[in-house]
Order: sequence, then structure tokens, then C-alpha cells
Amino acid sequence: MAGRGQSWGRYPRATQRIVSFSDRHSPLPSADLSMLPRGNGRSYGDSCLNSGGILLHTRSMDRFIAFDPATGVLECEAGVLFADVLDLVVPQGWFLPVTPGTRYVTVGGAIANDVHGKNHHRAGTMGHHVRGFELLRSDGQRMQCSPTNNADWFAATVGGLGLTGMITRATIQLRRIASPWMITESHRFGDLRSFFDLSARSESDYEYTVAWIDCVARGRSLGRGVFSRSNHAPAHPDQRPNPPKDRPGIPFTPPVSLVNRLSLRAFNQLYYHWQRRKVAYATTHYLPFFYPLDGISDWNRMYGPRGFLQYQCVVPPTDAEAVVLDLLQLISQSGQGSFLAVLKQFGSVPSPGMLSFVRPGTTLALDFANGGPKTFSLLDKLDALVSAAGGAVYPAKDARMSSANFRTYFPYWKDFMPFIDPSFSSSFWRRVME
Repeated sequence: MAGRGQSWGRYPRATQRIVSFSDRHSPLPSADLSMLPRGNGRSYGDSCLNSGGILLHTRSMDRFIAFDPATGVLECEAGVLFADVLDLVVPQGWFLPVTPGTRYVTVGGAIANDVHGKNHHRAGTMGHHVRGFELLRSDGQRMQCSPTNNADWFAATVGGLGLTGMITRATIQLRRIASPWMITESHRFGDLRSFFDLSARSESDYEYTVAWIDCVARGRSLGRGVFSRSNHAPAHPDQRPNPPKDRPGIPFTPPVSLVNRLSLRAFNQLYYHWQRRKVAYATTHYLPFFYPLDGISDWNRMYGPRGFLQYQCVVPPTDAEAVVLDLLQLISQSGQGSFLAVLKQFGSVPSPGMLSFVRPGTTLALDFANGGPKTFSLLDKLDALVSAAGGAVYPAKDARMSSANFRTYFPYWKDFMPFIDPSFSSSFWRRVME
């Protein structure tokens, strides 16, 4: 089936042939075109697109194979959603060891992008909790990969953007919890220095830390935001695990982006002052803490028909405060940005994948409505700061980084090349290998 495709950011768009792949025991299709596995398409740029080629749609490969409630070891097919994993294991006292900001990603996609969460300083990336997986190559070979078996293929596939072959099934180690509730603290802070102080004071006692940043603040308010830290709550007989109801979604794509200079300033001003006390305490269900946007269906439509570009970078600890301040200054001056700008610290645990994005330092992530040349010009300026600082930009959220920058951000790209399946490619990979 041929058709136009897009990522969650709705930019860029691609024309490709879509082939559903539901039986993990079947061979890959024979074709003259390049192939790329795609899970639920929640990457933001073109790493999940294959313009002019074939997309192997794996969402129907969604069966659980085994789960041991005594040890928390789960084996499932690659198309299983994190949401389905949580529905199965949370009532039995287990939780995902690492989760990104949406639960609508597949297990295979999470491994291929080596996703991270709010607890990197404790748990590392997703790849640290993968016991093994089966990798199906276009020549029919089925490789059993783990940190100790075909370890080089394991390292290439974790964070390998789906280019080494198709993950058909995986085994992951979950983490024990006592309840579906989170004990949270929210600290309103007035400048960037306070964010770094709060992060340093929170790492030893809190598993999850993250901050919302006002990306349009200026002057002395530049870098202000709300810092959240949280731990899983103990069991309590009076607590009922009823998840919150979803909020109304966005039923259609508006003719223009609803995210603009005026709406951003109004929302950020309101959000920053919504919490009247400097510190607020709450016990909340895990869903709104980990997945604040999942409750709004099709929220990506609010950026209008041109879509948006998400930008996530990491800068190393040396001069991180100064570099992040410069990034926020550029963003604020541009009048562009997002309602949900996220700032957090990565720990020192090395990522297991050759092309893994995460490394020690500070990461900033936010969305930009696609305003054409002015948006791309801003992102180029951000790239220059990140590159000069020795940082990197996240491929899963990129739609436009240059080939030169990619090779600077990911110095092991040459070591990765021999592991690429000769029949696999993506729009992203062709772009950064120009």
C-alpha cells in the first residue's frame, strides 16, 4: 500500500510504501526498495520515515510472550506499546524501568531509539534494562542479541534507529513498585542557577527529576520554571488505582498554528504563577506525572498544517549553565517555543548503544511551530551553540540537522556503518550521510 506518511511532528512528509508486518516468524519481504521498521510513529522527525522506500509497520506484532510476576521479567513482541505493558504489569506491582514522555511508543521503537526518562541519573537508558532481543536481517538470519551474546550487534541496535534489522521480540527487566501512585514535590524557581541547585540536591533522594522552563521569559526572569521531583509511593489501603480521565482532544487541524508569541506568553505566565506557594506537595497517579500530554488526543494538531519541529539537545557538564542560558536567550528573543519546555539532568551512566543520544550533562527539549525559514534559522543558531559546547541533538526528535553536525555529535558513526542491514535505510540516515 502506497501513501504519504508523517511523523508525530507532522514535518516532514514522505511518500512510501507501507507493508504491515504482524507475524514475527515470517521472513522480511523481498523488494528492490529499502526497508525501515516503524512502530507507532511517535518519533518527531524523519527517523521513522523512508521516503521512496518501504515502511514495515510492526504495530500488529503486539503479543505478550511471557511475564514472570515474581521477577518482573517480561518478554513480548516488538510492536507492544508501553501503554499495554503498564496495563499488564502495574496491577501486579511492576513498572517500566525507563519511560519517555509518552506511553504510546512500542518496545521495539524504545530500544531502537534507546529512550530515556526522568530517572536517568538512577536507571540510565532503556538499553540498560534490555536482557536480549531477536534481530531479523534481510538475508533471513535471526540473531539473538544481548549484552553478552552478539554484544557488538546489541550495541549497534540499541539506539541504532532501526537500521540494523528488525527487532521481532525483546526481553526486558521491569522495576518493582508498591502502588500506582507518586509522591511529588513541585518547586517554583526564579532563575537557572536555582534549577542546577535543586537538581544537585535532589539526585540522591529522588528517582525522578524534571523541570518545566518558561521559554519566553526575559531579563532577570530568564531561566525561571517549576522543578518537579518524585518517588513511587508506598502501598496504602485507602488509595484506589483509578487513573484520571482523558481530557478532550483536538478534533481537527486548525488553519494556522495555535502556538504563537501571544499564546505562549499568556500560557507561560499563567503556568508559572498557577502554583501559588513556592513548594507544593501532592500524591498523584503515575499517568499525569509521566505522561501529561497523553491525556489530550492528537495534541500535535494544534501546530497547524505545517506541523512542528521538536528540538532536544544535551550539553556536557562543563559550562552547562552558561550554554543553557545562551540557548534560552536565543529562544526567548525569537518569540518561538512551546508550552512544554523541559529541562533535566542526565547522570554519568554510559549509554549502551553506539549511536545513543544520552550522555552526561543537561538536556533541553521543546517544540517549535514550523514557521519556515525563521524557525530553521533559529535551530541552526542553537546547533552552533550545542556543537561548540561538545553536545549533541537527539535523532529521534530531529528533522533537519546537518550531516556535519551529526558526525560531530555521534563520533562512532563509522563504527556503526558495518552493522547496517544492506536492505535498510531511512530518510534521516540518507540526509545525515549526504
